[in-house]
Amino acid sequence: MRNRTRSVAAQSFLAQVAVLLTIAVGASWLVVTQARDDGDRTAREQTRAAAVALAASPSTVAALAAPDGSATMQPVAQQVGRLGKLDFVVVMRPDRTRLSHADPEQIGGKYTGTIDPALAGETFTETYAGSLGPSIRTVTPVRDASGTVVGLVSAGVTRARLGDQVRAALPRILAVVAAALLLLVALSALAERRLRRQTLGLSAHDLRGLYEHHDAVLHTLSEGLIVFDADFPDGPAQVVNDEARRLLALPGGAVHQRDLPPSLRGSHDLTDELHVTGSRVLLVNRRPVTGPTGLLGTVLTVRDRTELQTVLGELDTARSLADALSAQAHEHANRLHSVVTMIELGEQDSAAQLAIADRSASQGLIDRLAGEAAPSAVALLVAKTAAAGALDVELTVAEGTDLSAAPLPDVQLLTLVGNLVDNAVDAAGPGGWVELSATTGPDGSWELTVADSGPGMSAGEFARARTRGYSTKDRGDRLHGGGLGLALVDQVVRQAGGTIEVERAPSTVTVRLPGGER
Repeated sequence: MRNRTRSVAAQSFLAQVAVLLTIAVGASWLVVTQARDDGDRTAREQTRAAAVALAASPSTVAALAAPDGSATMQPVAQQVGRLGKLDFVVVMRPDRTRLSHADPEQIGGKYTGTIDPALAGETFTETYAGSLGPSIRTVTPVRDASGTVVGLVSAGVTRARLGDQVRAALPRILAVVAAALLLLVALSALAERRLRRQTLGLSAHDLRGLYEHHDAVLHTLSEGLIVFDADFPDGPAQVVNDEARRLLALPGGAVHQRDLPPSLRGSHDLTDELHVTGSRVLLVNRRPVTGPTGLLGTVLTVRDRTELQTVLGELDTARSLADALSAQAHEHANRLHSVVTMIELGEQDSAAQLAIADRSASQGLIDRLAGEAAPSAVALLVAKTAAAGALDVELTVAEGTDLSAAPLPDVQLLTLVGNLVDNAVDAAGPGGWVELSATTGPDGSWELTVADSGPGMSAGEFARARTRGYSTKDRGDRLHGGGLGLALVDQVVRQAGGTIEVERAPSTVTVRLPGGER
């Protein structure tokens, strides 16, 4: 339970200290072992050198030949031991009788170590527990002028001396290890402080809970979310939730800027901006994310507005019809008042002509479009004609216009015609004109043309207008679809497999759709 509340930084620090202590103990043991091995190797070299040098001395051969050679050899052996830092130097006859020893009382006694290899003429080194305790000793033969082995020399260093040497070096070893350990612990403490800041002092349990909750929330959001890191603005994205992949048709795996629709690429701020993709209308926001260390990245959110935009289009159509009916009701009231007055004045013929004048214009349009055409499309054009008239724009429908052949559902046909007419009326302005025509080609294709007296658009403006919400006039409230007209038209045309073109002089938009069942 304690580890669940201890921060990740603290756990990491304690783990590092434990590892460092283990390494320090292991390093100390290795150094001491190495020092002991080095002492043994040095002892072997020292004892061998001393034994061989003394055995080669003529005075040693002479002492072995003398009846009382110990008087000559003891001082020499002691001097060699002092100079070579040896614990004992023993000169003996082939029968093991000692002529010298570190303990004078041992002179004349028998040597207890191994001598057979030396008697055979070999110099060898062994570890043996003799009269002075365990020791490393070298035994070498002494030869006379004829090469006969006339005696032996044994030089050795006791283990006690070697242990004293190691113990003497131990404080220095431990001091170096302790200094290194303190330095590494200090560095670990600095790393712990940095890690604590980066993890906000949270425990591993807390971090795991945050990640699990974060991941669960991201994948259950009803809006798409994409987060790009400030250090890698082109991707891969740090966060991409399921809704973002669905709405933007993103591939599985890493997501880069190039995988987004062209209108959504970049890092500039977006606020409740409508964008049209292949089959959707999206409400987009993009904001920078900052933290204590500065800019962390950008967050892109997208919400599906496709169905809402369809409803808004139908609402705009209904509003246009309502406005047209309101205007007509107002005009008809004026005309009815005039008709009544003229009847009272006895001008019955003039009253009849005035009563049917307005009706004949709208009725003529209805008669030309009626038949197989959808009533909604006919009503839309009648309403748009009245609305254009109220703006002092003359909207005419060319003879032979055939809306019934449009290979589109009614809702898409209203989107296509309504947006093209609205754009044309806005472009024409007061005193201008708009003309609409729809024909069927010999191959069964259907062509819709909307021309107006406005200035038209350049190729660049037209391309931008088709890719996303764009307008050459004041956009107004973007939430209500301002600037989406041609983008929605382009969406309908692409879904139907058609093409759309624009010309100037006069300003003309032409939509061609392949023939098919509605």
